[in-house]
Amino acid sequence: MNRFEEGLKIIEERCGNGKDKVIALSTIAMEPNEEGKPRPYVREVDAFYEDGVFYVTTWAKSTKMQQIAQNQEVAFALCNGWFSGNGIAENLGWVLAPQNAQLRTKLREAFSEWYDFANNEKDENCIILAIRIIRATVIKDHGAVRYNMDFVNKVETDEGRIK
Repeated sequence: MNRFEEGLKIIEERCGNGKDKVIALSTIAMEPNEEGKPRPYVREVDAFYEDGVFYVTTWAKSTKMQQIAQNQEVAFALCNGWFSGNGIAENLGWVLAPQNAQLRTKLREAFSEWYDFANNEKDENCIILAIRIIRATVIKDHGAVRYNMDFVNKVETDEGRIK
């Protein structure tokens, strides 16, 4: 097993197997700060991880989705999980759309404790957000072991840079 595969194994242990995990999701505001520079936003969201992608149910008209429509690049960090990185966010559409049926079933199961309380599936603005990881860092043993991962090329790389 190479180091990229070792990192994937740790991610799967921490996030996989249908778990509901809280991640901090960072986007860039649509309006710049007073100096004209991009302003970051961060919020915690419940996410389901599978095969290099985090999935989130959310509202299409939320601030984060408006920001993602302007800039699909996002950053994330697994809360208390020593796993962070960057990704490309994509609106997969209404949770009840036929193409989302299988994924919706997984999300309903992973989020079963709160799904119906937090989501109005009859509203077509109740959507699935996919966060496709492009770069990530996984830390093990309080920093003694570090995996810098390029998900595009599926290799370990220096400080998580995509080559």
